[in-house]
Amino acid sequence: MVSAIKKVHAYEILDSRGNPTVAVEMATASFCAKAMVPSGASTGAHEAVELRDGGKRYNGKGVLRAVENVNKTISRKIIGMDCRKQDALDAALLELDGTPNKSKLGANAVVAVSMAACKLGAKTVNKPLYAYIASLARTKGTLLPIPQLNVINGGKHAGIDNDIQEHMLVPSGFRTFREALRAGAETYHLLKSMLKRRFGVSAIQLGDEGGFVPPLKNVNERLEILMQAIEESGYKGKINLALDAASSEFYKGGHYFIGKKKYSAEELVDFYADLAKTYPIISLEDGMAEDNWHGWQLLNKKLGKKIQIVGDDVLVTNVERIRKAIDLKAANALLLKVNQIGTITESIEAARLASKNRWNVVVSHRSGETEDAFIADLVVGLDAGQSKFGAPARSERTAKYNRLLRIEESLGKKARFAGL
Repeated sequence: MVSAIKKVHAYEILDSRGNPTVAVEMATASFCAKAMVPSGASTGAHEAVELRDGGKRYNGKGVLRAVENVNKTISRKIIGMDCRKQDALDAALLELDGTPNKSKLGANAVVAVSMAACKLGAKTVNKPLYAYIASLARTKGTLLPIPQLNVINGGKHAGIDNDIQEHMLVPSGFRTFREALRAGAETYHLLKSMLKRRFGVSAIQLGDEGGFVPPLKNVNERLEILMQAIEESGYKGKINLALDAASSEFYKGGHYFIGKKKYSAEELVDFYADLAKTYPIISLEDGMAEDNWHGWQLLNKKLGKKIQIVGDDVLVTNVERIRKAIDLKAANALLLKVNQIGTITESIEAARLASKNRWNVVVSHRSGETEDAFIADLVVGLDAGQSKFGAPARSERTAKYNRLLRIEESLGKKARFAGL
């Protein structure tokens, strides 16, 4: 059988923060594929669990145990399996792990194998990866995403406590992905010049996702300078804004703390509502803490008909948590991260459930990324319509954008853009 898996080999590499992560090479008799796993800094409590070694090596962050699990345990299970049978292969991985959060084998081991099998399957049937994923997900696989570009960092990504984490440009008023990305990149560079003039060279140092970390005191000041950059770049009305509050990071003892101010869930909703009235914010991610379901209901009730309410830490790409949020009317969009849940099949199921309930889907990177552009093909393959891959800087981010540019070009007239 030409698609039978003949070889599986994992090894340790470094992610974009210089921390270890897992890479897997997988081969049939005629084809080979490689996958590399990202890692998050701001992680949800309900995510699938990365397996780290502990001890002194790499400050405890080594992944040799996860690598060994691939090479000694997972490989025995899947060698001989058909790499085109993604659902069967992923089911075998789940059975082999046997835990609800992949803590036995490690989500970093499981997701690397699942991604590699998906890439290998595409090669064996001679399809572009996005088209192969579309065949698995039963979508058209021709929709290019509106990008969310994290251009100013706060919160944990910038080493700041009690703070909004990400401030993003959303170039949605364009006819093609290429035009949208160009507008975002031009505005990013103009913002860089503005920050350098105002605060000096230290203000244009880059955070983990390519965003700047200027000495701006609060979210209003950051949004104001973004609006100035948008206007000066000539894209007013075509580029909107988005926030990732990452509010679990500033939720303590039943209250939220931004800067020196303390908020109840109701007060925080009003805080976000005021921001949305003042600025063209069209998306708010993790506005409430991951288990504050009542707060999520309040937020979605007040703002859900006006803007996108995105669940990340609260949902962790988990079908059961997505279903609960749907039942509670706690959000209207899913942030999809493959390594939060662990397999391609589970990720497709999460996207399908969200779309079925008329939720939007945003395919996302992690703050610790690799040069693997898998998620660029994934967002197109799922027809998700939105991507969150960071600023147009640092090669682990631009690798995804460059792949999307190539996909759009290869699709030609079939390409659709989710904007306008």
